[in-house]
Amino acid sequence: MAHPKRRHSSSRTNKRRSHHKIAEPTLAECSNCGAYHKYHHVCTECGYYRGRQVLNVNK
Repeated sequence: MAHPKRRHSSSRTNKRRSHHKIAEPTLAECSNCGAYHKYHHVCTECGYYRGRQVLNVNK
């Protein structure tokens, strides 16, 4: 198994980890009410998913 001969500096470690950030979720526009929601999720404003009402949302 590989074993490092010398310790990596914190600067070098942080440079490597600079790409390990959380990406913002991709949002889709609801075809029924126009609100934004996550892809493949039910719209929390109206309760529709892919043109069908799945949840009863009381406003």
